[in-house]
Amino acid sequence: MGKIKFSLEQKKTFVDILIITAISLCFLAVYFVFQKQIINIIKHNDISVLARTLLAACFQFGIAGLGLTAVSILRKETLSSHGLKKKGIVLSIILCILCFMPYIIFSLATHQANEYFPFKSVWTTKEVLKSNFPTNVIGMLIIGISWGFFEAFNYVVISDKINKCFPTKHKWLNWGAIFCSASCILIHGLVGINFSDIVETLCVIIIIYGMLLAKDYTGNAWGCVFIFIFLWNAF
Repeated sequence: MGKIKFSLEQKKTFVDILIITAISLCFLAVYFVFQKQIINIIKHNDISVLARTLLAACFQFGIAGLGLTAVSILRKETLSSHGLKKKGIVLSIILCILCFMPYIIFSLATHQANEYFPFKSVWTTKEVLKSNFPTNVIGMLIIGISWGFFEAFNYVVISDKINKCFPTKHKWLNWGAIFCSASCILIHGLVGINFSDIVETLCVIIIIYGMLLAKDYTGNAWGCVFIFIFLWNAF
């Protein structure tokens, strides 16, 4: 077999992937090393809830946001180049919601969906919502941007980069979506051996893989952002 030859553009794209991955891994490593101390600070009620939210958001942004921001500035890429535009927004949101439906059904069937509460997995969300104005508004903006917009858009950019570097002619085979689905499962610890864990993992794969296919089909990434703000970790 001959060696795979990359074009100059593909080589640049591969470097972009390495930059995003390296930055994310650096922040993950720092978080794991100082996890106990960081969690203690974030859960310390004597410290301003806005300060604690901002601290948590810094690590979240470092893991899923800083890398793509650095690459976008380096390559002078616009948000619209990765699908953040008006055209196709409605279809993108509808298709992404459909991809999320299996998980909602699973949550209802396993009695896990007892309430609808976006960003409930973020430790400071309830405190922020109980805070006075403008702390509650500023806090929710920080949470929404960090755990909603950037986490979703991070998957979009990484998927775009991988598909640009390793293109495929098969409509349903999407290397970027495969990588992002696997990363999501590993990062969120969705690995288990019992039937419920396996079904949940499959549902998450449908969400990530499906939303990225929907993005490629519609050319619009707002559907991905929509489900991470309004549906992801909301049930």
